[in-house]
Amino acid sequence: MLPLVTFQPWREAMQDALYGAHGFYLRERPASHFRTSVTSGPLFATAVRRLAGRIDDALGQPDPFDLVDVGTGGGELIAGLPDVPDRWRLTGLEVGDPWPTEIEGLLFANEWLDNVPLDVLFDDRVVEVDPFGEERLGATAEPELLEWCATWWPRSRRVEVGLGRDRAWAWAAKRVRRGAAVAVDYGHTTSNRRTSLTGFSEGRQVAAVPDGSCDLTAHVALDSCAAATGARLMTQREALLALGLSAAKPDRSLADADPRGYLALLQEAGAAAELMDTRGLGAFGWLVQAIGVDDPLTDSVP
Repeated sequence: MLPLVTFQPWREAMQDALYGAHGFYLRERPASHFRTSVTSGPLFATAVRRLAGRIDDALGQPDPFDLVDVGTGGGELIAGLPDVPDRWRLTGLEVGDPWPTEIEGLLFANEWLDNVPLDVLFDDRVVEVDPFGEERLGATAEPELLEWCATWWPRSRRVEVGLGRDRAWAWAAKRVRRGAAVAVDYGHTTSNRRTSLTGFSEGRQVAAVPDGSCDLTAHVALDSCAAATGARLMTQREALLALGLSAAKPDRSLADADPRGYLALLQEAGAAAELMDTRGLGAFGWLVQAIGVDDPLTDSVP
């Protein structure tokens, strides 16, 4: 007798495949499968350190000052932060870790929201999927899902519903008593909305199969998330420029006076160019929610 094949809504299937007993994120290190801004080199951590420093100063340098890294993976971001004061309390959060009840400082979530499970609808019906990636149509979606679609993803038969991401972002931002919550992710807005659910394994894009063998991800509806908390939405290029990063190459004349220094500056410019490339990482969105302080990424900040 053939085993019974179980179909689930995509949201439930993603939850099990990523975070269940045999889930991808309980067995694998993300850095082994895909490259992010955090794992691209030390420059991104330097930028986050500058951002945290601005927030720390705006708060009057409290003791402790919290820096919470959501979806920390192998802890690369926290490990790469330069010149961290002793009073800073660094916390990396992964699946199953208890969240701080109250944060005074910076909550930073890099490529976390894209892995928050979502519902998929087709003609207002819930799309169900089995462990092999085969789909079928289920019942008509709940009114709150349909309302989200009407507001944020109209005129499309197949929709990846971002309501769960909106709620996850709002819940995370509320953990910050004073300071800022920042989420960085690839995504889209109503101007370029498109379906994108896919898988990644060992650096390659693969079919979205919810069997725990691969990462499952979809672009984040960044405008919807921003509206959920009133956050400001900007590109990574804009954010890193505001934090003082520059992709400008150093003056060639420095090569003769200080060859090693010139090479170091050239490498830094190359790393900055990758992080700010609008055809890649530079197009990522930053959701910036300031709580009890001025926006740390406004143009007025030196």
